[in-house]
Amino acid sequence: MVGGSYWASDKIAIRMARAVPVTEAEMPEYYRIVRDLTQKAGMPMPKLYVTPDMQPNAFATGRNPEHAAVAVTQGILQICDWEELRGVLAHEISHVGNRDILIGSVAAAVATGISFIGNMLMWGAMFGGGRDDDEGANPIALLAMAILAPMAAALLQMALSRSREFEADRTGARLIGDGEALARALLKLEEAAKRIPMNVQPAQAQKYIVNPLTGRKMSFANLFTTHPSTAERVARLRSGEWAH
Repeated sequence: MVGGSYWASDKIAIRMARAVPVTEAEMPEYYRIVRDLTQKAGMPMPKLYVTPDMQPNAFATGRNPEHAAVAVTQGILQICDWEELRGVLAHEISHVGNRDILIGSVAAAVATGISFIGNMLMWGAMFGGGRDDDEGANPIALLAMAILAPMAAALLQMALSRSREFEADRTGARLIGDGEALARALLKLEEAAKRIPMNVQPAQAQKYIVNPLTGRKMSFANLFTTHPSTAERVARLRSGEWAH
């Protein structure tokens, strides 16, 4: 399942976002910016899409640069100027160039494997897979491992996702030689995400540049989020550390 999702990641993400392709005649500036960025990065031109969502956001997908797609929402086109959008698009192009879809798929495969083992341990403990003696494992310990192992795998997967967002910020800022445009865009996007909901499945939230579920109340938000805090991202961009 994870392998199939990786192989068809562009088609799945585009379909779930209800994105529609746009032509260069329809959005010449969109094409001009992405073409300039991909040429600088030494990458082929991705397919470009727009989604109908009014929450300002964007994402990139595709298993490699040759099968990449970039999508922006209707909302981001209304709230950001083209300089800020250039920063956002540089971030998304960097995700493709950094092979983050592959990295995320490997992490998902590991997490899925650990969860499967955890489920096997749980059922084994429930149906006599262990005894509290020298001949078998303690069923309480098996149950604890079955519960904690998948949770630990999910936390590691989310931590990896946050680190890839930082790296895409850094690579994107270096690509355009400026961190301020993306910093301004991130502040706008987070503020709008708190006010404008987006109908997106939690499993799909990690693909967006800012968490589209920002407006929802979540327990243990810092642990169970796929994105680093916007304040920290902006601080890093404005500090100039991306240039080193």
